[in-house]
Amino acid sequence: MSNSDSPAPAAEAAVPAAAETQAPAAAPSQNRGPRGPRGPGGFNRGPRRDNRDQQQEDSGLFEKVVFINRCAKVVKGGRRFSFAAIAVVGDRAGKIGVGHGRANEVPDAIKKSTEGAKKHMFSVKLKGDTIPHEVFGAYDGGKVLLRPATTGTGLIAGGAVRAVLEAAGVKNVLTKSMGSSNHIAVVHATIEALLQLKTAEDYAKARA
Repeated sequence: MSNSDSPAPAAEAAVPAAAETQAPAAAPSQNRGPRGPRGPGGFNRGPRRDNRDQQQEDSGLFEKVVFINRCAKVVKGGRRFSFAAIAVVGDRAGKIGVGHGRANEVPDAIKKSTEGAKKHMFSVKLKGDTIPHEVFGAYDGGKVLLRPATTGTGLIAGGAVRAVLEAAGVKNVLTKSMGSSNHIAVVHATIEALLQLKTAEDYAKARA
């Protein structure tokens, strides 16, 4: 019997099935430990070197910068700027101070003015949340008129006068600035008006 009559063997696959190729597994991430709380803006930040994250003790004083003036000195290389600031500080309970500061940078000028105001604080006479009587104050070209008002009137004042009265704790008053609009003059005119305030007890002692 010839070999041609025998059944042909099953043909083997010439090319083996291609194995599925897989991407290499990603390297395991390094264990960095738990993350700290997110800071402002959603970033994980460590403590600042200048300790600005630490909360300063609240002194309970109201601080407000009334005006910042810029002065330019022309020199050979260009201009040199300096800044002068005037600030008011008060406890909103009848105690107030005004300070001035000069420096080559704005933050330094503000710091000097607030520190000077804290060192020279004085008391003024109030009647509840308003002033005892009408008073008029003048300083240089600044002229300020203050009138007492009933509860609910509010602080009808603007600019430098408002800053001084807020620091002093006045909540209901009518004001009118009738002189110069210079911030320094208006602030000191308001201070002069507040220093003239007297209560009924003061007048009673003077008459006794």
